Amino acid sequence: MQNYEEKTIKKETLYDGRIFTIEHHTVSLPNGKESTRDIVLHNGAVCVLAVKDEKILFVRQYRKAVESHVLEIPAGKLDTKTEDPLEACKRELEEETNFRANNWSKVMTFYPSPGYCQEALHLYQAEELEEVLEGALPADEDEFLDIVWIELEEALQMIHNGEIIDGKTIIAIQQYKMQLLESKLARIEENLTKVAKELA
Repeated sequence: MQNYEEKTIKKETLYDGRIFTIEHHTVSLPNGKESTRDIVLHNGAVCVLAVKDEKILFVRQYRKAVESHVLEIPAGKLDTKTEDPLEACKRELEEETNFRANNWSKVMTFYPSPGYCQEALHLYQAEELEEVLEGALPADEDEFLDIVWIELEEALQMIHNGEIIDGKTIIAIQQYKMQLLESKLARIEENLTKVAKELA
């Protein structure tokens, strides 16, 4: 496998904002020539696939960038580069939905836009949900959300119909479907093994 690493010769900051920074890099290409790359620096973010009674917890909010209301799983940015993603997940789930979870599992970490952004998204699955009736963490002042519960098969159909368009949410739902199928196949294989032993 070839190594196509691009080495940074020099860089400058074009924009340094509250959420992200943009750097302009001059790079040396594998063929010896030079080019430029604009890179978005971001602390990273978390997203939560929260499941209760075979339904998935969504939030519906207006996204100015696409001028549309968007159905998404709960998510939010890491406050610092070193913040524990699991703790950030717990905070975002409670702030956005007033739910806490007693069972957490790491699903994956992925890069939604590696062509120009080094933001990593940490996906966790949350189960055994409990609604926080008193003393919940306050929501962000500039967030206005509706809570929506949707069954898995309906969510998959909504992806197919173009009703769910958020990338991280599509990944989470399809990963959850694969997880359930793998679990089902494992049980079938286990039962077949038992039957084979009984017939032997």
